[in-house]
Amino acid sequence: MGQIIIRLDRVMADRKMSLNELSEKVEVSNVNLSKLKTGKVSAIRFSTLEAICEALDCQPGDILEYQSDEM
Repeated sequence: MGQIIIRLDRVMADRKMSLNELSEKVEVSNVNLSKLKTGKVSAIRFSTLEAICEALDCQPGDILEYQSDEM
């Protein structure tokens, strides 16, 4: 079984946006965004994903990536 890799840190770096700035824009705590950024979460609400995509002007696929075990 594969896994979902979270690329939030890469998209934030591309947009030159800090965790604090993103936290303010999406109204999610720094702690929760940090956990998401480091992949230490097992789920994400669609409303949170929508807010992140709007703030970073990106698509969900820019943040989430499926990686097969066969790689």
